[in-house]
Amino acid sequence: MTDIPTRRQVLNRALALGCSAAASPLLTPLSLAQTPGQNRLVVIILRGGMDAIDVIRPYGDPDYRLARPTLAVGSAQPDLDGFFGLHPAFKNLMPLWKKGELAFVQAVATPYRNKRSHFDGQDLLEGGLVKHDAARGGWLNRAVQLVPGAEMQTAFGLGQGVQRVLVGSAPVAHWAPDADLSLSPQTLDRARQVMSEDPEFSQAFAQAVALSSGGARDRKPEQGKGPSHVNIARYAAEQLRGDTRVVTFSLNGWDTHRDQSGGLARAADRLTQAILTLRNELGNAIWDKTTIVTMSEFGRTVAENGSRGTDHGTGGAMILTGGAVRGGRVFGDWPGLAEAQLFQGRDLMPTADVREMTGWVLKWALGLNTADLERQVFPGLQLGSDPGFLL
Repeated sequence: MTDIPTRRQVLNRALALGCSAAASPLLTPLSLAQTPGQNRLVVIILRGGMDAIDVIRPYGDPDYRLARPTLAVGSAQPDLDGFFGLHPAFKNLMPLWKKGELAFVQAVATPYRNKRSHFDGQDLLEGGLVKHDAARGGWLNRAVQLVPGAEMQTAFGLGQGVQRVLVGSAPVAHWAPDADLSLSPQTLDRARQVMSEDPEFSQAFAQAVALSSGGARDRKPEQGKGPSHVNIARYAAEQLRGDTRVVTFSLNGWDTHRDQSGGLARAADRLTQAILTLRNELGNAIWDKTTIVTMSEFGRTVAENGSRGTDHGTGGAMILTGGAVRGGRVFGDWPGLAEAQLFQGRDLMPTADVREMTGWVLKWALGLNTADLERQVFPGLQLGSDPGFLL
């Protein structure tokens, strides 16, 4: 006789899927949300502190090569606008730049300063607040709460680990790329009977089963193969082709204290593959209504260190891509790299708040109004003038 799993056993297996915010606070790094309208939004958190001036290289600044005698040499970067060049590892994104579907925002930061801790920096980045307050949840969840008709499957969190940006009271779904309940049909039936006595466990189990199957009827045979970041992007695209409107996930590998040329190239390759997978899987009609935005907890020091890397800094960069993006340009006010122009004499000086830039993306991608963004999504923030990121 097949053993009937207990509710605790099934829930433990369900948690591997990140299946229920009600049953577990362990949200996964890919999250999805379903909202009215046709616009799609993908938020990618680049964990580790992406080096803004290595990804978008200010070769037109006379102090750039002085600060980076090793990192500034090597493969010629694709030129962007005569002042900035793109890191060679991102060269496969240049067709998007030329089509006006890729843009960058330089010299941005959260309100976080001085301590340069990954944990504190990510808490503020995903919380969207001046001071971390776990009870307020993440800014993306607060944004979803303001969208009329948002419901489960409007927002999706994908991947392994915690995605704090989507933590909150709005209903969201979560999926991990390698999760599988692996229960026989008979065991599933018996488990449903056990769960039926408790509505919360029953809902968690039903969602786990649904996410474990992952919309298998629509999935291509090869979708389960390949690196996890590609699998996540494929699954995200599959959901975005349906009712899902908001997706978020994380990519690690941006903490480049040593051998930055190799480490950043590997991280760039993963991000490039994820973006191009989304582009290819979404198709033209949905891609034209899609905005992808990346952000990181902070930037890195302007000067390279003795290990041919860089250390934790302040000013960073955002990447915007998608058919809804007004691309082919580098946004932001460039502060300069002379010592007197640096933050504390060592970091890229922030000239814009990453929350403000994100607020304008949310305004046009999700149809939110300025007052709600300033009071509820990013409380206390003044959005200022529209930078014109989206079409």
